[in-house]
Amino acid sequence: MLGNGVVGILAESSNKWERRAPLTPTNCATLLLHGRNKAGVSRIIVQPSPKRIYHDALYQQAGCEISDDLSECGLILGIKKPKLEMILPDRAYAFFSHTHKAQQENMLLLDEILAKRVSLFDYELVDGEQRKRLIAFGKFAGEAAMVDLMSGLGKRYLNLGYSTPFLSLGAAYMYTSVAAAKAAVISVGEEIAANGLPPGICPLVFVFTGSGNASVAAQEIFKLLPHAFVDPSRCPELLAGKDMPAASSGRVFQVYGCVVTCKDMVEHKDTTKEFDKADYYANPEHYKPIFHEKIAPYASVIINCIYWEKRFPRLLSTRQLRDLASKGCPLTAITDLTCDMEGSIEILNQTTTIDTPFFRYDPLNDSYHHDIEGSGLICSVVDNLPTEFPKEACQHFGALLSQFIGTLASTADIAKLPAHLRRACIAHEGALTPLFEYIKQMRNTDSV
Repeated sequence: MLGNGVVGILAESSNKWERRAPLTPTNCATLLLHGRNKAGVSRIIVQPSPKRIYHDALYQQAGCEISDDLSECGLILGIKKPKLEMILPDRAYAFFSHTHKAQQENMLLLDEILAKRVSLFDYELVDGEQRKRLIAFGKFAGEAAMVDLMSGLGKRYLNLGYSTPFLSLGAAYMYTSVAAAKAAVISVGEEIAANGLPPGICPLVFVFTGSGNASVAAQEIFKLLPHAFVDPSRCPELLAGKDMPAASSGRVFQVYGCVVTCKDMVEHKDTTKEFDKADYYANPEHYKPIFHEKIAPYASVIINCIYWEKRFPRLLSTRQLRDLASKGCPLTAITDLTCDMEGSIEILNQTTTIDTPFFRYDPLNDSYHHDIEGSGLICSVVDNLPTEFPKEACQHFGALLSQFIGTLASTADIAKLPAHLRRACIAHEGALTPLFEYIKQMRNTDSV
């Protein structure tokens, strides 16, 4: 079936909120038009879905076939992982599988892929020069995360006894477009500029980790508020009241942002050596964490967007967070876009949903709660944030993905694929491909 030019589009089944599609009707029409003239896409079969942001009739108008049966398709596309029983043998599949880190919760999926001799391509692994990702939703994840975070802050601060302009902001999915959500954030910013924030929660410091698409997009939403960015080294000055202008009432009329990268998170164990990024990535065991000492004590909010593997020091361990809480750290909320369970932020052991985006963690009691009313901090770990802006996210993603579909759909021998697509193939013909054979070792290590 591989390379037969017939492409299938799955009806997303991972959760009720998933309204995205890997290709828009316009993308499909373009692929079909070009496929008639050269090797590429000859047919596209779309599983019907009444909740997909683009309804079935639009795909029909674009020349697609609507059918639950994808058995004629050599290449099947989705966004999130399909139900295991829906996976057809001896096909190529492309979706966000989250299997390459050998996370335990995704290993049943990988076992099914291997058992059915599926060729698995993961969008997250399609990269180009300097390993920069070529297909991603990161921009929309960052935008949605930031809107949801501000909305959650309004409710959390109200429970703590403070009224803030954030309370008027809705969740990202409540707005018809990114532009509409931005207009709402601008309105919040105007209220802060006019009437200020209560001194009991100030300085309100938003710490952004990483410099990728998600972090940059989150920062762009943040910049719609009256703000000032501070260098990581100057965070203590903010908490001491320096560089924090306030009215005679004590109210503060802006928020603060701080962007941290790996040089602000770790230092060499040999303190005579300066931080070297290349050395850190090659030899992380030579470095120790410093984020909990240098940055976290001054953070009101952490927006975590860093790539992390087990070989790296954690951004925040449970013990570090408990120590911070015992010292009165002002940390109120964490939103984590990585969705690495017990990863760079150890306490994050569960994902949350669009309709219930936060859980509460009480560091002093090491306890988890499904409300935002008691002591501790609120945490958001939503793994499908871009679906809150489904139409724009699909348009962006589909334009990127459609560049590669013709090649994937018409190539039966993965050895003949371009290097960036070969690198994205995790499994083929019942075995892990050479780049991903390490997954076996990681699984064996985790089971010991």
